[in-house]
Amino acid sequence: MSIYENNKERIITGFSLVGVALAIGFIDNFFLTWAIVGAVYILAFKEALLLFDIKNNNLVIYGVGIWLLTLVYPYGDDLFVLAGVAYASAVAYNPELKWKSFFPFIYPTAGMLFLFTMYQEYGMIAMLWLVLTVAMTDVGAYAVGKSVGKTQFCETSPNKTIEGVAGGILVATLSGMFVGLSIVDLGVSFIISFMVATSSIFGDLFESSLKRAAGVKDSGSLLPGHGGVLDRIDGYLFGAIVMLVLLRGLV
Repeated sequence: MSIYENNKERIITGFSLVGVALAIGFIDNFFLTWAIVGAVYILAFKEALLLFDIKNNNLVIYGVGIWLLTLVYPYGDDLFVLAGVAYASAVAYNPELKWKSFFPFIYPTAGMLFLFTMYQEYGMIAMLWLVLTVAMTDVGAYAVGKSVGKTQFCETSPNKTIEGVAGGILVATLSGMFVGLSIVDLGVSFIISFMVATSSIFGDLFESSLKRAAGVKDSGSLLPGHGGVLDRIDGYLFGAIVMLVLLRGLV
């Protein structure tokens, strides 16, 4: 049986997601980007509630509220910090509140807020840089791991190999570096691409650890052949934070 027949659902879904991403990038409209990224965030937030075993679905309302604030407040990373201050104050006032309920406001909230802030500050080209780097990390790691991978990377994700991880980071760094040249010089582009590729590996591992703790294979079933939304954006959630911090610090 052909590779296509074995992975038909995954391939069709993958190309559909690429098509949507390209359309958003081509249109490059602030409100459309805000709406699409926000929809992805809320879906990921709901999946995170399940992974953290949090029963309070009303927390989604606060997630929506935070995202609405990004329309009028340009620094999403500030909103993440303010949410932490607000919840810490609430916990101090009401000891019955548990810190566990704040976890979804860290993951995936922080990564999505940083991602949208990066778009606001550096434009769609920065989003393209991030998407290409993280995507090529996955592609490179899969290709190299399948062909020459022998040494297990870690127990959290048994299918990952050291050879695959190294290959994925190398491929992603070289690929992303050329896109980054439209924003920064060669040296900075190399450093940022390398750090984003490396962080995306650990973003994937972090979500794998959450799924293992929750006893589930996928974060959801919304995307045929891929699982849930978090299964597709896990690398971007870490990568976006690293990219924005480095862009601000090195540019």
